[in-house]
Amino acid sequence: MDRTFVMVKPDGVQRGLVGEIVSRLEAKGLKMAAARLEMMPEARVTEQYREHLEKPFFPTLRQYIMSGPCFLMVWEGKDIVPIVRKMVGATNPAAAEPGTIRGDLALDIGRNVIHASDSPESAKREIGIHFSPEELVDYTRIDEAVLYE
Repeated sequence: MDRTFVMVKPDGVQRGLVGEIVSRLEAKGLKMAAARLEMMPEARVTEQYREHLEKPFFPTLRQYIMSGPCFLMVWEGKDIVPIVRKMVGATNPAAAEPGTIRGDLALDIGRNVIHASDSPESAKREIGIHFSPEELVDYTRIDEAVLYE
């Protein structure tokens, strides 16, 4: 199975949306392989968002991600990266379709509730930043036989 990294950002945690987001991913048939609630340390925030280091919004982004707890997760499923990205919706909630996480739960691009890896390569890199191999739990969901051909 493929894996992806998903993070409920501080605004999502503060608004009590972790359960709603986990429920949506589980209802889709995806499998959680790891999860942790934590205050993100600066070094990992910088590594997570390294492609934005030189952009003018990076200091504000770093401050925001470190402003409260984040809920970090690894999810598994066939072709999971595009599936989760579609469920999450457009980065700008104003452009996110109704029924997506951002379309239903977010209002502002700077407080858009959730992060999800944008490619299998990013997923592998981001999982490696936040989770050790020992933290990833390997198991079979009871309904996997009816989820996939």
